[in-house]
Formats: sequence, structure tokens, C-alpha cells
Amino acid sequence: MKDDIGMPITSERVFKSFNGLETGNGAAFFEYVADDVDWTVMGTHPMAEHHLSKKTFMEGTFAKLSQVLPGGAQLHVEHLIVKGDQATVELHSLATAKNGMRFDNRHCWVVCFHDGSIVKVRAYLDSAMVVQLFEENPIQSKEGAIL
Repeated sequence: MKDDIGMPITSERVFKSFNGLETGNGAAFFEYVADDVDWTVMGTHPMAEHHLSKKTFMEGTFAKLSQVLPGGAQLHVEHLIVKGDQATVELHSLATAKNGMRFDNRHCWVVCFHDGSIVKVRAYLDSAMVVQLFEENPIQSKEGAIL
């Protein structure tokens, strides 16, 4: 990513950074995310939370999802708007839960970049579908609560 420093954000660069999510390689996507990212998952559901690091975001969101979506979330970029150092990215999740429920959720992420890294995200998704996902596929949190 060091070759991205100082370069303007373009649609091509945003697509490149999101390509890992489309191909099931989340690690490739997270190479573009700053360690101290400010990431808020908006809504009123088990994944809605404000994170101040990549580590806590991954533990709070992807760790939960991996327990209920064995094949991952499989996020595909559908629309993209880039202006300055920000991008608005519409995504479509194509996933199947462990109980067979289709989790074809729609997402909209407002993403801020700095020196080629994603430094801030506000993620919006269908809260009711997330609630249904966890009701039909309950998991236990680290604290012992059933989500």
C-alpha cells in the first residue's frame, strides 16, 4: 500500500481495495484498513457498534458473522461514488447462514481514506435482516450472552 500514499482516491483504487471482499479474501481488503480505523456499524442489531481499531472491529463483527455465515459475507460492490478522500460504496451480500437462511443483505458504507488507507467507515445495513440472522442462528458472546 505504500505506493498509494499521496495518490488521489479514484473509483479504480476503491474497487481495488474492495476486491478482496468480493473474492472472499477479507485479509486482502483489511490491508487497506488502518489499524486505528474509526468504524461505526449503524443500526439497532447485534453487530451495531462503534470501533476504534481494526482489531476490535474484526473481533466484534467478522468474528460474529463467521459463526453464522460459514462461507463468509461475500460482499459485492454494486455502486460507487468518489469525492475527494471519501467514497460511498453500495454493497450486496450474497451469503447463506448455517441454518440455510439466505443472507442477501444490502449495505452502504461511507468510507474516508488518508494516504491510501481506510481511516473511517460508517456502515449501514438492513438491521431487521441481521436480527433475523442471529435469532435463527444464535451464538454466544464472550460474556456468555446469547446473541
